[in-house]
Amino acid sequence: MRPLFISGIGTSIGKTLVSAILAEGLKADYWKPVQAGYDNGTDSTRVASLLSNPESLIHPETYLLRLAASPHIAAREENCRIELSRIKQDLEKIQASRPLIIEGAGGLMVPLNETEFVYDLIEELDARVILVSRNYLGSINHSLMTAEICRTKGLDVMGWIFNDQYMNYESEIVRWSGYPSLFSLPLLDHLTKDSVSRAVTRLDLSYLCSRL
Repeated sequence: MRPLFISGIGTSIGKTLVSAILAEGLKADYWKPVQAGYDNGTDSTRVASLLSNPESLIHPETYLLRLAASPHIAAREENCRIELSRIKQDLEKIQASRPLIIEGAGGLMVPLNETEFVYDLIEELDARVILVSRNYLGSINHSLMTAEICRTKGLDVMGWIFNDQYMNYESEIVRWSGYPSLFSLPLLDHLTKDSVSRAVTRLDLSYLCSRL
């Protein structure tokens, strides 16, 4: 069962929210292998606090780095280097009886070390990609550049999940990128177990389930 890698068009666009909704709806496990910055909590703890089902497991980070910065810089501050092979070894230890949601760090071009980027990690883990686009002024450009990187690198993209609402141009991003829309989320003011559960009940996850 190939993992689902949640990436996006930048930072603070809703990857953690989307990961929680998918983990809840698919009863999937969650894993964020690279966490940079945890003074205000980790994404793993946030996802754990949003899940209601008893089946999903939260797997520990391979790299838990204190500095809230690009991962390659955060690792350098702790005199270590992020190694894709080590992350892959941890993936091989994870039980594959359930779907696995992997949350990336930032976007596809975020550097993990001096030569490798998030898209290299996706290839290393043989993961399928779900792209998160938050609707804001400028997101068309960021979304289409992200789609171009996916196409250039030959990544297996399942489609878009749109987060927030600004203007109605999701269909244009779908048409120009060539990747389908999986679903669209309204802006959620309060993130709680109940709001995540309600979001799951409003979504049609049958397409994703059929491809697991």
